[in-house]
Amino acid sequence: MLEQRYRWKNKQLRMHVSVLEGKTSPTILLKNAMYLNQTFRKWMRANIWIYEDRIIYVGENMPSYIKDCEIIDCTNEILVPGYIEPHAHPFQLYNPLTLAAYASQFGTTTLINDNMALISHLEKKEAFSLLRDLRSIPSSMYWWSRFDSQTELLNEEEIFSHSNVKAWLEHDAVLQGGELTGWPKLLDGDDMMLHWIQEAKRMRKQIEGHFPGASEKTLAKMMLLGADSDHEAMTGEEVYSRLMQGYMVSLRYSSIRPDLPEILDDMKRLGIEAYDRLMFNTDGSSSTFYEQGIIDQMIRIAIEKGVPVVDAYNMATVNSARYYSIDHLHGVIATGRIANINFLSSIENPTPTSVLAKGKWVKRDGVQVEGMYGEINWNEYGFKKMEMDWQLSLDDLQFSMPFGIKMENSVIMKPYSISIDASADQLPEESDECYFMLIDRYGKWRINTLVKGFATNLPALASSYSTTGDIIIIGKNRHDMVNAFNRVKELGGGIVMMEDAEVVCEVPLDLSGIMSGLPIKKLIEKEKTLLKELRARGYQFSDPIYSLAFFSATHLPYIRITPQGMYDVMNKSVLFPSIMR
Repeated sequence: MLEQRYRWKNKQLRMHVSVLEGKTSPTILLKNAMYLNQTFRKWMRANIWIYEDRIIYVGENMPSYIKDCEIIDCTNEILVPGYIEPHAHPFQLYNPLTLAAYASQFGTTTLINDNMALISHLEKKEAFSLLRDLRSIPSSMYWWSRFDSQTELLNEEEIFSHSNVKAWLEHDAVLQGGELTGWPKLLDGDDMMLHWIQEAKRMRKQIEGHFPGASEKTLAKMMLLGADSDHEAMTGEEVYSRLMQGYMVSLRYSSIRPDLPEILDDMKRLGIEAYDRLMFNTDGSSSTFYEQGIIDQMIRIAIEKGVPVVDAYNMATVNSARYYSIDHLHGVIATGRIANINFLSSIENPTPTSVLAKGKWVKRDGVQVEGMYGEINWNEYGFKKMEMDWQLSLDDLQFSMPFGIKMENSVIMKPYSISIDASADQLPEESDECYFMLIDRYGKWRINTLVKGFATNLPALASSYSTTGDIIIIGKNRHDMVNAFNRVKELGGGIVMMEDAEVVCEVPLDLSGIMSGLPIKKLIEKEKTLLKELRARGYQFSDPIYSLAFFSATHLPYIRITPQGMYDVMNKSVLFPSIMR
């Protein structure tokens, strides 16, 4: 079956014109609406005609022909465009469908998504089928094309082959290349990555950087090599340096970097008063962080920090749309755009009471409209329960490595010399050291060491959620570590905490062991229980989901545990290789 090349077919476009001509009735009429007009940077009143998923007209006129049209008096409503999340990681235990459904309730109706889980776990045909079918949901879903795995895989050249990356870049749902977590390789002369950047630019697609702590000189080099935007500014000074080098700057407010309030204070101190090159993102936060909102929460913070109200809404809408060249469809309430509209109780409260997404009500008078996002048979695309036809034994839990990893904070890990006896079945409770194992999801290899600083009294935690999709097992008791693994195996993927051979808590991850099919509200409950139980056992950081992901993430210093082995990020070398089983 041929893909539909254009959003609206010729027949549909003729029908849209016939609505204006009075030959066809609109499906929704929003009368006397106070809405944000971003061209004039003003709040204006107008009548808004909608036909199915498209805004047909915005202005003073009323349609001359109305039949079976939903007419809404918007005299007491405030209307703004649906919000855009330009930097979503839609597999932080949740999945793309549940994230889109949940985000819509807070007015975020367009998401630009990381493709890491898709390119890593699915065949190209399966992944592109999923992208096609997600077009039918009310939210608008766009994607990135990754250029590297942000870890050290054994088969990276196969996954990130030239043909795979090029096929992703050529897909019409893909708006950008990146994020460039592997930019040091680019600076060191990786011409294949540079070629992919060139291809993205040829296709008029953007390149998203990942430059935490980058110097002015590095930022300039990356701009020369093709980077367009960066989301890693953590201070006002870093925002300033990126703007000076010509970047679009994506301001972040996330579960591990809730920097936005301080950044806005810094920007005010520095006299940064131009907002057109700024947009908002939440950088794939864990679900519990989203309880208070998503992009709407960032607008609220910006308004409270004195950002002009129109600019606060623009950073959540039209700025992103213009940057990605999709403002003919998104980011504004104007003729011809997709009917993504948020209805607010007041200008100062960006969390909508009602939401239209593609002309469909997904939230009405504060209540979610059920059934709008349907269900997906994930098995059809290759996301199914993990099947592990191999056993883990106590013999696999041998810990003789002289160095372990020490968590300096939630993202920085350094090597340390192991001085305690790691041969026993149980580590001392008074220490903050735990056994640590990363083992291949197919049971082919393992790497064992100790982790310092993760917890003080954790018998066992096993997780199929990781950057690489392999199994992480952490704990002080080797028997409970085996038990926790066995429970993950029974679940077909998940995060399991064990104590005295009993399950303390668990988060089933039935989609390839990395995502849950649960709605996000239910997932939040399970995540909260996990965090509570971890904190009771000495976990002191902000987000355990990111801790699990970052153990293997080689875009962060200094030591990581990867499928290749214990990896020295700064020297780009394997210190201790993984062991074949």
